[in-house]
Amino acid sequence: MNSKNNQMTPFQKLVSQRKSIRRFNERNLDRTDVLKCLEAARLAPSAENAQPWRYLVIDDPDVKNKFADKVFSGIYSVSKFAKKAPVLILVMAELNIITHRIAKQIQNIQFHLIDIGISGEHLVLQAEELGIGSCWMGWFSIRKTRKFFNIPKKYKILALLAMGYYDKKPSREKKRKNIEEIVWFNQLR
Repeated sequence: MNSKNNQMTPFQKLVSQRKSIRRFNERNLDRTDVLKCLEAARLAPSAENAQPWRYLVIDDPDVKNKFADKVFSGIYSVSKFAKKAPVLILVMAELNIITHRIAKQIQNIQFHLIDIGISGEHLVLQAEELGIGSCWMGWFSIRKTRKFFNIPKKYKILALLAMGYYDKKPSREKKRKNIEEIVWFNQLR
């Protein structure tokens, strides 16, 4: 089903509209809207209901600017666009959860990464529904982030989410693979 199909459900339309936003306008986000996004993230399912996600919201302009200057410097300077976002959200996992440690040993799968992905995507889809742009980011100094906020080792820093109102929403559609290229039924082709 492509984006031009009039038979899209409201959810499919929301998913097709969501894009990574790297240009934000100056308008501040209302903390109530940020909390709606975090509530959507909180409601995500997780392995054994462990809920490993932890979010640190950076919305004070002075703190955000000082933080951005540190973590988007040097080889990470390509990510400095995020300094213009009114809100940055640090995405972490609490690794003190026995469920995730046992599952990693038995299955060799880091379930906390799956859980965080689900929770974070709930957050950005809620933001999109509210007209708020977002961008998942992995290119920033984790070492400087940990030091800046004095984050204990029990939290694994995984990503940053830049959030704000679009300066200009990208209109260009990204090419996606056809469904036949990514899905098989009952046997691998």
